[in-house]
Amino acid sequence: MSTRIVRPRAALRKEPRQARSRATVEAVIEAGARILSAEGWAGFTTNKVAEAAGVSIGSLYQYFPDKVSLVGAIRRRHLDDSLAAVKRAGAGDMPLEDFVAGLVDNLIAAHRLHPGLQRVLLDEAPGMDEFWEQNARVEADYMACFTDIAAAYRGRRGGVDDETMGAIISDTIDGVIHNAARRGRLGDAAIRGELARIIQLYLAEGAAGVRTA
Repeated sequence: MSTRIVRPRAALRKEPRQARSRATVEAVIEAGARILSAEGWAGFTTNKVAEAAGVSIGSLYQYFPDKVSLVGAIRRRHLDDSLAAVKRAGAGDMPLEDFVAGLVDNLIAAHRLHPGLQRVLLDEAPGMDEFWEQNARVEADYMACFTDIAAAYRGRRGGVDDETMGAIISDTIDGVIHNAARRGRLGDAAIRGELARIIQLYLAEGAAGVRTA
């Protein structure tokens, strides 16, 4: 797992300023993600998280007033991880086939850190509306990456604009990966291969309705 820098989140009760406090917050978020993935919302408690993180319950409550705010931080870290996965793929730095393969692999890997987490975040845990409102900037950065991908690789045959094309690519990847996570199929090579093929063909042909052989 890559080292992450814990950034201020709207869910935090107070901002961790020292290295030790940042490490505490990161340990709590990581432990929370593991428990939420394994036990679902019904089995998710702040006492379990504190014990798994190796911190006191008082230390947890210094930063998170309740478990809903902790879920918000887990969601934010997941979005950060997904954004980093897209950026690591290096749009424009390699041939289309290699880029798409790396992009799909990176995003699947980000979701496999805690395989059950996506299902719980989407289907069980509360606070989704507030999460998107609080993290609109990160979501905008995420979508901007896909606009850049469309601009770098799309076929030049006219059709829709780069932003629309990027949104379609993002929604296709997210939809397939999220549903694969729900169904326990993130490790399925066929899903990975077909998803990469769809994105590669869409980018190569642009959005003008040109059909491939």
